[in-house]
Parts: sequence; C-alpha cells; structure tokens
Amino acid sequence: MMPLTMVNVGEKNTIKRVGGKEDTKKFLENLGFVIGGTVTVVSAIGGNVIVNVKDSRVAIGKDMANKIMV
Repeated sequence: MMPLTMVNVGEKNTIKRVGGKEDTKKFLENLGFVIGGTVTVVSAIGGNVIVNVKDSRVAIGKDMANKIMV
C-alpha cells in the first residue's frame, strides 16, 4: 500500500484506504474516492495530481493525495 502521490502516471490502481479526519474522508468520498474504486493518475506535478476517478477528472493537492492509499 502506498499514497496516491507515489503512483506512476497512467497506472490504474484500486483505492484501499482513505485517511484523514471525518470531514476530509467525507469530502474525498463525495469526489469519488471510495474504497474499492479505481483511480488513474493523469498528471503529477510537485505532488499535486490530476486523476480519473468515477469517469471524472479531479485535481487534488499533495496533502489530500497523501491521504488516499492504493
């Protein structure tokens, strides 16, 4: 298991855990980051990532991406 910031661009991964406080977890769930879901990193610049999740493209910062474990 590793944080989303460590994933190679173009790799499909399954979300295994979403960390952080309860409001952070709820925010990420609302964006589509749910356990068992598939996530693909499209672009990564300085730890900030753009991902495909649930047929949507989402940009998240490094601190949020570190809370998503794949």
